[in-house]
Amino acid sequence: MKLTVFALALVMSAAPAHAQLGGLGSKVRKANDAADKVQKVRDLKISDADERKIGEQVSAKVRTEFGVFQDKAVTKYVSLVGMALAKASSRPDLKWEFIVLDTDGVNAFASPGGIVHITRGALGLIKSEAELAGVLGHEVAHITKKHTVNAIQKNNTMELTTEMVPGSNALIEGLANAAYDNIVEKGFDRGDEEDADGVGVKLANSLTYNPAGLGTFLTRLADRNKDAAPERNALFASHPETKGRIDKLNRMIKSEKLTGTAMVQVRYAAAITFDAKPLSDIATVVAGTRGVVGGGSKDAKTNEEKPEEKPKKGFGIGSLNLSKGKQAESTQASASAGNRAVGTDRAAKGGSNPSKLTLPAIMPAELEAFKKGIAG
Repeated sequence: MKLTVFALALVMSAAPAHAQLGGLGSKVRKANDAADKVQKVRDLKISDADERKIGEQVSAKVRTEFGVFQDKAVTKYVSLVGMALAKASSRPDLKWEFIVLDTDGVNAFASPGGIVHITRGALGLIKSEAELAGVLGHEVAHITKKHTVNAIQKNNTMELTTEMVPGSNALIEGLANAAYDNIVEKGFDRGDEEDADGVGVKLANSLTYNPAGLGTFLTRLADRNKDAAPERNALFASHPETKGRIDKLNRMIKSEKLTGTAMVQVRYAAAITFDAKPLSDIATVVAGTRGVVGGGSKDAKTNEEKPEEKPKKGFGIGSLNLSKGKQAESTQASASAGNRAVGTDRAAKGGSNPSKLTLPAIMPAELEAFKKGIAG
């Protein structure tokens, strides 16, 4: 006991009392401040309307980066498959949109509020409507389960600035930047990915699509990428390891007794008449140098340098104070993107036109007629 008291006296005498208590008090205050900031993010109430506004801004960034495939027939077909899934989902009343991105890279992105993007390259690699339903179902599930919004709120490093009050443009912009970072750069966590797999496959099966469609596509994707660099490449690069993921899907299909059989290969082949390019033939851009309309790109085949726009410092979930303006916003978004689909597909060069196509609304009767064609 005497030795303990003596040791404590030495520690206390090593610094003035005010310094000891002041340092401890400062640390406690900082810890409390950090906890308060985290709690404020978790307490955010994001309405469906705000979720949609976030999704619109995320979509604008994705479209600026990859361009939009300006083919109305292809977009209409993808939208019909997507709308059949969306209307059967747990959030049928969202303003669902399905956009085809103009890039040879194989990928897909779900923006909050009902906006799903799939690349031209992914459509070329898919070989049946059941496979397309599996991929789109996965992205629809990310939206219906609010995975992006939940990921932002669970992140312990995000900080709200004073101008980010509920309903403000500053808050929507900040959350949109964080959402883009989560969707394109970091990707969802393993639990969310497996959740989206399960929900998406069940959704496809509910329309009588073969629930093995997603696994079939993933198997083909893995075979396509077998000679690529060691890092995971292409669609779902941040998702669980492909073989284990397919095995889990097969076990779920069996245990849940999912019995859909429709592949709908003929209708798919009639609508999607192009194939995916081999990885070696895909033109790419230099990582972190995508400009507002593809500036700073390098053609992988010609190695020709194009004018480079100096990227601004990338943003992360914990760094939401961005400069204003579309050009600055797009450049920051481009500079940050790079981990979700590493390799050739993530760096694939995109088209220069970010404008969404304007198509007539899909009427209920038209959608019902399309759904009858699933069974053949």
